[in-house]
Amino acid sequence: MFPYLREIHQFPYPDEWFMPRGYYNFPYSEGWWHWSNGALESNESCRIHAQQRLTFLLVHGSWADAHFWDGVAAVLRNHGHAVYTPEYAGHGEDPNKDVTHAMITKSIVDFITKLNLRNFVLVGHSFGGTVIQKVAEQVPDRIKRLVFWDAFVLKDGESLADELPPQTRQGFEQLRAGSNDDTIMLPFPLFRDLFVNTATLEEAVRMYAGVAPEPARPLFEKLDLKTFYELQIPKSYVYFYQDNALPQGEGFGWNPHMSTRLGQFRLIVGDGDHFTDTLTRPDMVARKIYEAGRD
Repeated sequence: MFPYLREIHQFPYPDEWFMPRGYYNFPYSEGWWHWSNGALESNESCRIHAQQRLTFLLVHGSWADAHFWDGVAAVLRNHGHAVYTPEYAGHGEDPNKDVTHAMITKSIVDFITKLNLRNFVLVGHSFGGTVIQKVAEQVPDRIKRLVFWDAFVLKDGESLADELPPQTRQGFEQLRAGSNDDTIMLPFPLFRDLFVNTATLEEAVRMYAGVAPEPARPLFEKLDLKTFYELQIPKSYVYFYQDNALPQGEGFGWNPHMSTRLGQFRLIVGDGDHFTDTLTRPDMVARKIYEAGRD
């Protein structure tokens, strides 16, 4: 969707009072600093234990492509993890927008089988949650854990559109009808308020410059997920408090509305929005994904 821009590094939450305790504790550093009772400590008791080396396969969501993960993947790789960021049908360099959800799923499954990947953590963001649900049905024995980051967890027989608030769904339907190739292009005001609400205006404009029209059909296709709900793969859900892509409460939202559908799951929380932090704070996002995926 947009390349990782190293110059975008401003911290989007100037009021540190709202930060969770220990927010700056970054577990990828051998000699990290620990914030405790207003004092900085650096001693053996505060050093992080050696990281479990994992393999991650990161699946992006709508209005994005594999570049969405560039910063996060770089952080994870820098700390010894293997990371794969496959592109799927209808996105990135693929000019064909006439794709189905099954075609998207096949892109990921083919990537996994071609590289013979096994024992990996499969991460889905946003729409990517619906993708990893279907991928898991096809290659369950290869997956170590499923991680949903502010991602849709659809019920059997649902489409993603079924989980949208009526006003949002109506807006998407109108945008779809107005396109000439069955796609949906987010207007900037919608993108700004729902996807990058914590970003500066400059950051939001830069990110929006890389947004491409999204194939509409996969968002409205109802999925058979009976097999998914029979799987015993361990699951985690990563929830960011300021993610405004879905409204909080009233039968919508990421957590607990989506997350509790997973049955038993690990919950990891953070303070961020839907898109911004992969660019501005990829180390934080990487940390949360690691915490969700580790044993």
